[in-house]
Amino acid sequence: MAAAAMDISDQGADTLAAVDFQALEERVLRAVELLKAEREAHAAATAKVEELQRHSAELERQLSTRAEQSTRLESEIGQLQQERDHVRGRVERLLKHLDEFTA
Repeated sequence: MAAAAMDISDQGADTLAAVDFQALEERVLRAVELLKAEREAHAAATAKVEELQRHSAELERQLSTRAEQSTRLESEIGQLQQERDHVRGRVERLLKHLDEFTA
């Protein structure tokens, strides 16, 4: 009878060990799936960061080009204003001469 009780006890332990092993196996599989998902998310995030860095570099290049254009245009505006002032002075002198001539 003691031997029969021992067999039942061993079977219970084996069943418990099998259940524990199955639970452990399921947890390991879930952990593997989570790890895969996290690696995919990390790869996607890394790709997005690289894309944003390329876009940022392009925008910086465009900004630099626009700054150069702005500087050049400001210089041209200054020159045109000087020319305008010079032409205005000449026109005023011509108008004075015309006024003197017609007076």
